[in-house]
Amino acid sequence: MTRRSRSVLLVVHTGRREAVAAARDLAARLVKAGADVRALAPEADRLQCDGVTPVLPDDAAGSALDLVVALGGDGTLLRAAEVARPAGIPLLGVNLGHIGFLAEVDRSDLEATAERILTDSYDVEERMTLDVAVLRNGAETATGWALNDVTVEKAARQRMLDLVVEVDGRPLSRWGGDGIVCATPTGSTAYAFSAGGPVVWPTVQALLLVPLSAHALFARPLVVSPDSCVAIELLTGPGAVLFCDGRRTVELQARDRIEVRRGVQPVKLVRLRTAPFTDRLVEKFRLPVRGWRGPIDD
Repeated sequence: MTRRSRSVLLVVHTGRREAVAAARDLAARLVKAGADVRALAPEADRLQCDGVTPVLPDDAAGSALDLVVALGGDGTLLRAAEVARPAGIPLLGVNLGHIGFLAEVDRSDLEATAERILTDSYDVEERMTLDVAVLRNGAETATGWALNDVTVEKAARQRMLDLVVEVDGRPLSRWGGDGIVCATPTGSTAYAFSAGGPVVWPTVQALLLVPLSAHALFARPLVVSPDSCVAIELLTGPGAVLFCDGRRTVELQARDRIEVRRGVQPVKLVRLRTAPFTDRLVEKFRLPVRGWRGPIDD
């Protein structure tokens, strides 16, 4: 397969020695093959790899890149998505964490992964995101986005949040509790899953609502249309915090309104394997499948 010069940005969890070692290994393979390898400036100092160019985080998305590679866990990939998404750059995750549900390959696959990067032999799939806006007295005060989830959570541990949820302009229910999770199918295996939400296949376009420790008779997880607008209105009570992918935060006040919609811009995830999502679930969650026989031919 014909090779062309590739430009790759590495985003690394430098707090993990195995992630740093893997990044050095991958960088050395790519540089040796003539690729333009870059790393975020604070991380490049830690990597200390010959041939790797440091770039400032604010400049990384604007540079000509073919690929962003995240080496760490899902948190590292979500951080790398902040660089990849604005420029529409494909994002590849190398799992060096625990479950690593968003990652595509493991440490043992680096040699083959480098070859696939160099030959541009991979698939790219678009993952739905969420756009969120905070309105105060009718005026927009903050905006954000998320690949996994947008959550509204109480700021004071000893108090409950009192909120009303609206779907497509109509009130749905009022809850008192710890908050609510709005998740994408990609995020259905993250916080929403821990809160009791359903697992949704990534190919399904939907928006999930999962109440957090809600004190109400009707407080079940909901799956709504991807074209719906979900609004959360904070009633009287203590302040709250809006989290986007657990990384970016906005301080909220009583009477704030939070509107969540399907994101205008998706995240492009690189896929090197053709295994179905079912196999990924079984592998990551170590689901018991012993005894399965499969279809029986006549």
